[in-house]
Amino acid sequence: MLDDLRQILRQYWGYDSFRPLQEEIIRSVLRGSDTLALLPPAAGKSLCYQVPALAQDGLCLVISPLIALMKDQVEQLRRKHITALSVSSGMGRRDLIMTLELAARSNCKFLYVSPERLESELFRNYLPALDIRLIAVDEAHCISQWGYDFRPSYLRIPVFREQLPTVPVLALTASATPQVQEDIIRNLLFQEPAIFRMPLSRPNLRFQVVRAKDKAASIRESLSATKDSALIYCRSRKRAEQMSAILQGAGLSASFYHAGLDRPRRMEVQEGWLSNQIQTLACTNAFGLGIDKGNVGLVIHADVPDCLENYYQESGRAGRDGRSARALLLFDDWELDQLAQSASGRFPPLESVRQVYLALMNYLQIPAGAGAGRYFDFDLADFLDKFRIDARLLSNCWKTLEQEEILSYLDWIHLPSRVMFSTSHEALREWQKGNEAEAELADHLLRTYPGIMDQPVTIAEKKIARALRESSDSVSQQLRRLQSLGLLHYQQAKDSPQLFLMQDRVRESDLRINVMNYEKRKVQYQQRADIMIRYARLEGTCRSRFIAQYFGQDMDRSCGICDNCVAEEAVVPDR
Repeated sequence: MLDDLRQILRQYWGYDSFRPLQEEIIRSVLRGSDTLALLPPAAGKSLCYQVPALAQDGLCLVISPLIALMKDQVEQLRRKHITALSVSSGMGRRDLIMTLELAARSNCKFLYVSPERLESELFRNYLPALDIRLIAVDEAHCISQWGYDFRPSYLRIPVFREQLPTVPVLALTASATPQVQEDIIRNLLFQEPAIFRMPLSRPNLRFQVVRAKDKAASIRESLSATKDSALIYCRSRKRAEQMSAILQGAGLSASFYHAGLDRPRRMEVQEGWLSNQIQTLACTNAFGLGIDKGNVGLVIHADVPDCLENYYQESGRAGRDGRSARALLLFDDWELDQLAQSASGRFPPLESVRQVYLALMNYLQIPAGAGAGRYFDFDLADFLDKFRIDARLLSNCWKTLEQEEILSYLDWIHLPSRVMFSTSHEALREWQKGNEAEAELADHLLRTYPGIMDQPVTIAEKKIARALRESSDSVSQQLRRLQSLGLLHYQQAKDSPQLFLMQDRVRESDLRINVMNYEKRKVQYQQRADIMIRYARLEGTCRSRFIAQYFGQDMDRSCGICDNCVAEEAVVPDR
C-alpha cells in the first residue's frame, strides 16, 4: 500500500517522499479511523485527505468555510486532471443540482462544500447517490464555540455525520488550544480518535518583536535587508493602502490586498505577488489562506493581532521553502493598552447590537416577517454615512449577529444571474408575434432552461450571447426590457458585498441573543488578547516555546534563533 501511496504522490505532486506525519495520518484515514491532525502552516494539510481519496474508490467530501480557498483547491486539482467540484452558498438551485448530479454520476473524487449547504434539503436528497468514503473537515477549530474563529454553521456537521456513520472523518487545523481540540473531538462525534500533533516549532523561522516608534521606518529597514517576497499584515484596509503607498514612495515594489477590492483586481494583485512581479504585499487577514508560496522570507505584522492563533497562522506563511525566514511583530505601548481594553468594543452592549440590527433592516427596507434566505446588496460606505454608525461598532455587531445565526455579511460573493418568466405560456406566445427582436431570446430561454416558467433559474449571459450570435450587453439589455414589460424577473450577476439573512426580520425587542454564551465568548476573547500582550512583552523566554505551550505542546529545548534566545545567549559570560 505504501508504494501505491508514494506512486500517487509522485504522479500528481511530483514528490518522492511524504512530509513528517503525512504518511501516518494517511494510513490512519485508510484504516477507517476518525483522525485529528494538528499541523502547522506549510505542513501540507490538503495532501492528508487528497492522497487517501485517490488511493481508494469513491468520493472525498471536503467541508470548508472559505469559498475562495475551495475554488483555489478545485482549480489546482483540475490542473492535475483530477475531477473536483465545489458547492457553496450563493449558488443557484439549477447550478447546485447540476453540480450534485455530476458528482453522483461522474468519476468525481473531491466535492468541496460549505457547511451551510449540509443541512439543505436538496443536498440531503442527493446524499445517497454520492459515494462518500471520506469526510475531511478543514479549519476544524471553527466548530468550537470558545475558539477564536467560531462558525455556527460548523455545528451542523455532527447532524450531517449521523447520516454517514461508517464514513471516517479527518479533522484538520493549524491552531487549536487543548480546549478547542477537546471540542473538535466531542462535537464531531469521534470514536476512539487517532490524534497526530506535529511539533509547532519552525527551526528556520525566527520570531522577533520590536517596540517601534516609527513603524514605517522599521518596515523599510527590514525590507531593504531581504530580496525575498514579503507580507505586511495590517489591521484595516485603509492601513494596508497607506502602507503600500509609503513603500511605493520609497521606491520599493509594493501593492495592497484586502476584501474591499473587486475580484479582478484581487486576482491581479495576487498573481503579481505569486509571480514575483510584486515583492511586498501590504494586506489584511483576508489574504493568505490557501496561498502556497515558497520564497516568502519576511512576514511583518505592522499592527498587533488580537490573538496568538491569528499571529501564528499568518507568520507561518514565511519560510515554507525551508530557508531561513523572519516573522517580525511591531508594536507600541498604546496599542497594547488598546488591545487590553478591546473586549468591551469587540462585544458591545446588546442594546447596541439591537440598534445596529434595526438600522440594517431599515436600510435594506425589509418588512417584518420577511427576508430569510435572501441576499441583499450592501453599500457599506452609504450605510455608514446615512446612519452615522461607527464602522468598528458595525463590524463587531454583525459578528455577533453572525454567531447568533441571524445574518451574515459577505465582503465578496459571486451571485450568478437568475431569470424566471412571470407570465403565462399563452401571453408570452401572443407577445412574441409582434416582437421579433426579443422573441428569439425568449424561445432560447424556454428551450435551454427547463422550469423557467415555474422558478428562477441560473443563466450565463455570455453563453446565451454565443448561441444567439450577439453581444453579452445586448442580451442583458433585452432581458431588462422584458423585465420592464412585466414578462420576466431578471436579477443580474453580482460581485458586490452582500448581506445574507438567515432569519426573517423581527422587531428589535424580539431579537434573541444567548446572553450567557455572549458573555462567555467575551471572557474567552479577553483571555486570548491578554496572551497576545504577554507574547509581545515577553522577555527572557523563547518565543517558539511560548507559542508551543499555548497550543498544548512542550519543546525539549529553546529555538535558539528568536530575539529572546539570541539576547540571552549574548549576555551569557564566557567561561
